[in-house]
Order: sequence, then C-alpha cells, then structure tokens
Amino acid sequence: MDIEKHLTITGSSNISWKDAIVKTINEASKTIDYLSTITIIKQYATIDGNKIAEYYVDLDLGFSLDLNRISK
Repeated sequence: MDIEKHLTITGSSNISWKDAIVKTINEASKTIDYLSTITIIKQYATIDGNKIAEYYVDLDLGFSLDLNRISK
C-alpha cells in the first residue's frame, strides 16, 4: 500500500519564478525523502520601484511515506 503525504511550502528567488521553484524543491529534498509530485499553488512577487524585487511561489509537495521504516 502506498501513502502519499502533502506539504505546502513557500520559496523565493530574486531571479525568476522558475528559479524559486527549482531552489525550493532542491532545499526541500535535503530533508524530505521520496518527493514525487509538485503542484504550483500560487506565484506572486514584490515590486521595488518599477522592477520585481523578489519572486515567491507557494508549492504543494507530495511525497511517499516509508511504511517499512522502523520507528524509534
């Protein structure tokens, strides 16, 4: 039996929304095992003057639970 859990996280970049997504997945994968799906919930930005200063993304990350893991 497979069980997938979902986690909503927010990431940012001063380059682009794509960069924010890639960086956020990269950071999340350092502490979350078995990442399997991503849904982009929302993209938004802050503006400084007439330019975008920071790009933000809210992501829904799906990951499989390890049902064979021995709990301590």
